[in-house]
Amino acid sequence: MAVCIRHVVKVVTGSHRCLLANTGHSLTSLSKPGPGHLAARTFAARTAKKETVPKNVKRGKVEKQETVEKVERKIDNTNRHKPYGLTAWEPVDDVYLVRYYPRPVYEVGVAIDKLKQFQQLDFTSLQQSVFMDLKLDMKLEKKKKVDAFVSTVQLPYAVNSDDNKVVVFTEDPREAEVARANGAAFVGGVELVEDILEDKISGDFYVAVPEIVSRLLPLKNKLRKKFPKTKRGSVGSDIPKMLEIFKKGQEYMVQGECYVRMRIATLDMPKEQIMANIETIIKDVCSHKPASFGPFIERALLTSSTSEALLFDSGPFIPKPTEDEAAEARA
Repeated sequence: MAVCIRHVVKVVTGSHRCLLANTGHSLTSLSKPGPGHLAARTFAARTAKKETVPKNVKRGKVEKQETVEKVERKIDNTNRHKPYGLTAWEPVDDVYLVRYYPRPVYEVGVAIDKLKQFQQLDFTSLQQSVFMDLKLDMKLEKKKKVDAFVSTVQLPYAVNSDDNKVVVFTEDPREAEVARANGAAFVGGVELVEDILEDKISGDFYVAVPEIVSRLLPLKNKLRKKFPKTKRGSVGSDIPKMLEIFKKGQEYMVQGECYVRMRIATLDMPKEQIMANIETIIKDVCSHKPASFGPFIERALLTSSTSEALLFDSGPFIPKPTEDEAAEARA
């Protein structure tokens, strides 16, 4: 019986050896160690692709790619039976969806009257503030633009009943007396720096004479935008003139590259006074760009604290270019 089993093992071992030799493998557990067999590869190696050189690369030099600026598409709605993308020029029914019609542009007087009507219908406070929001065209010739500016304007009809607190920096005793006589809240030299840093003294505006500005640098981080600067008109030798502007004046600045938002009046003021304040502000804003480059104001909004914003026509208040400026623009 043992002899028969031994013969069966020899036959099975031999058959396995033949099969593994044909497939390129060897059975080490059942056969004696012998010469290794190489595996037969039945597939081809992948050929490497040639690196394609971009068109803008020549002999190790990269050509500058042209940057394409996105230009806003301006649609001309003149001589059209309806505005582009809207239903009609004006609604026919009393009740309609605002987004399907262009926003109406009112005259200044009509816009003010509507704000007063909104206050009566909503039963809100008559002493609420009126704001004006302007969008400016900051472009000049070629790629130049008007730099963002800060200005202080004195309104013909003051919005605030109280005067602004103005701090005057000077070390000249005569200039200090002039500042106190013209209504300065605080007058002094470098000794005021520590009091301001410790919040013992504060003001709405800070003005200084040119000789002391370099010694006020420790206040730059504290005051930030209120720090005296020549561009804002808060640095000069004419102290009475600066106090006259900043005591009654109102400051505004360009925000978000081209927007100006300012409190101009209250609803309880007469319409003529509100219109006078609007005219003063628009003329002051337009003084920062030559009139020969076209209208400075692209859009004008009027709103109160509790009402919707109304578009109004600012054209009558925008100064027109003189003949010399018009001739320069044509040339």
